[in-house]
Amino acid sequence: MFAIANQKGGVGKTTTAINLATALAAVGEKVLLIDLDPQGNASTGLGVSRSERSPGSYEFLLGLAPLADCIRVSQIPGLDVMPAATALAGAEIELIDLERREHRLADALGEGSDVRHRWTTVLVDCPPSLGLVTLNALVAVDAVLVPLQAEFLALEGIGALGTTIERVKKRLNPRLHIAGVVLTMVDRRMTLSQQVEADVRAHYGELVFGTTIPRNVRIAEAPSHGLPVLIYDNACAGAQAYILLASEFIRRRRTAAEQVTAHEQTP
Repeated sequence: MFAIANQKGGVGKTTTAINLATALAAVGEKVLLIDLDPQGNASTGLGVSRSERSPGSYEFLLGLAPLADCIRVSQIPGLDVMPAATALAGAEIELIDLERREHRLADALGEGSDVRHRWTTVLVDCPPSLGLVTLNALVAVDAVLVPLQAEFLALEGIGALGTTIERVKKRLNPRLHIAGVVLTMVDRRMTLSQQVEADVRAHYGELVFGTTIPRNVRIAEAPSHGLPVLIYDNACAGAQAYILLASEFIRRRRTAAEQVTAHEQTP
């Protein structure tokens, strides 16, 4: 399970969630995308109408509905979605007084559920904040993908997220780690974009995906049609970049799994 998170808004987080999920489904994986952002942009981008979003992630997180009732089959074969409605905005307050408030999502997705058997990959699209809803995602998943816009303040934002991830790892979820950093909205015609990319790669090294997502008008247009850009315009530069990102994601995940197996077999 992977959270796609960045407390800074407008960095391509939801776009990455939608299109990575679509690309993985296109190669035969069974994918569940959990929309934990009250804005519901991932739900919109996958064509789930607002009248069909309840019960969804709000009800699942609060224990008001079972998993089966909260899932919608998307128009993409192999891709299911747990939609978000505006009611999720109230979850930050409602969670405060609940037992195991940081573990609500982990408990619901853990023992007794068939999530890890039913879906090959689970992606959680987090809200642009580091509140209790995002904390629930970080406790539930194995790793975090961090979309990072190629702009001046990018490194400052990822620093705060990295600190949060380390705290969650120490106190609540020892398996949590950063699976990778995805550079988005890259425009190599701009010196600033090139400099930010160089700085991020120098600072985070191999954590940064080799694939970058370009600034592309077709990516921006696709959500208004309720479609991932891979379906809206498969030939555009943005769609091709997400296909390459999915391929790199699969390779990295396979390598990580092999390393864990090798470590477990070491006497």
